[in-house]
Amino acid sequence: MRIGLVCYPTYGGSGVVATELGKNLARRGHEVHFIAYALPYRLSEYYENVFYHEVKVLDYPLFEYPPYSLALASKMAEIARYQNLDLFHVHYAIPHAISAYLAKEMIKDHHPIKIITTLHGTDITLVGKDQSFLEVTRFSIEKSDAVTAVSRYLRDKTIEFFNIEKNIDVIYNFIEEQPEQRKKCDELRQRIAPNGEKIISHLSNFRPVKRVEDVIGVAYKVLQEMPVKVMMIGDGPERSKAEARARELNIAEHVQFLGKQDNVYLLLSLSDVFIMPSSLESFGLAALEAMVCGIPCITSNAGGLVELVREGISGFTTEVGDVNKMAEHTLRLLKNPKLHIKLAQSTREYALANFHVDQIIPQYIELYERTINLNQT
Repeated sequence: MRIGLVCYPTYGGSGVVATELGKNLARRGHEVHFIAYALPYRLSEYYENVFYHEVKVLDYPLFEYPPYSLALASKMAEIARYQNLDLFHVHYAIPHAISAYLAKEMIKDHHPIKIITTLHGTDITLVGKDQSFLEVTRFSIEKSDAVTAVSRYLRDKTIEFFNIEKNIDVIYNFIEEQPEQRKKCDELRQRIAPNGEKIISHLSNFRPVKRVEDVIGVAYKVLQEMPVKVMMIGDGPERSKAEARARELNIAEHVQFLGKQDNVYLLLSLSDVFIMPSSLESFGLAALEAMVCGIPCITSNAGGLVELVREGISGFTTEVGDVNKMAEHTLRLLKNPKLHIKLAQSTREYALANFHVDQIIPQYIELYERTINLNQT
């Protein structure tokens, strides 16, 4: 198949999933065309059967806000016609799904094409349900030929928010088995925790919904009972508040803010516990990435996290904002080596058994084939 993949290319779960999906489809012999305003950050080298098309937006003084959605639609129509695409697979509803619909309408007399929209989370729970986008989000979902969501939670919320009648398939995010990096881990761990301290990690885009100050709160309570180091991986609007909170609690020397990193699997592999205290997660890709590294997760019970983190198997969940309980679970794992070893093993096994790429990618391929053959009988 020839597939046009549209995503946000910057750091974030939807772009990561789209990029890894495209690379895996290409390895299976499909031709994948990424269409975005910048090169997806996990697409930094050459991959056979993968092509990138940059969307340029006209810089014209009449436009206070450059009309990216229209430029995207025009580029999608162009690529579909001249690369003979079979379908568009757009990730994140706004504006990608509506741009796909415009492109489809523009070329329907010359090159009919199908649209699959994957919903990732804030495109529904935050942006999409805002009054300024509600109607266009509903329209773009209903006009897609097929729709997927990354969790049952997100599927149910989409139906609730928008009164959607279209069927929504749940296809979970996925991971690949990571190579052993013990030597690198040992060397890097010695630099981060030179006195043998345990390491707590967090990975996110540091938006308010991630509640990164809660991670600092957990670290503070843990430090009252044992020495630890904290790795804060990523960047975003709440980073300065978290840094200020660490200084306020006088634990800044124990907390390292590493910013955006490419090799997140290596850093996660250094950890002893991963913490995700989000007020809302439609899935929790960062937690899954920690799990495949064998790192038990302490998370909130928000949204799709309860579909990902299994109590006593891959970690523990708490109510949103319950810093005391998160710290209690963290200390329980760090102080009990036998429990930690047990959960480290079951965490990795659970992730690979339920979210391995070889289990998830065929679900997308089956959906592609079914959608392409829609109405062709």
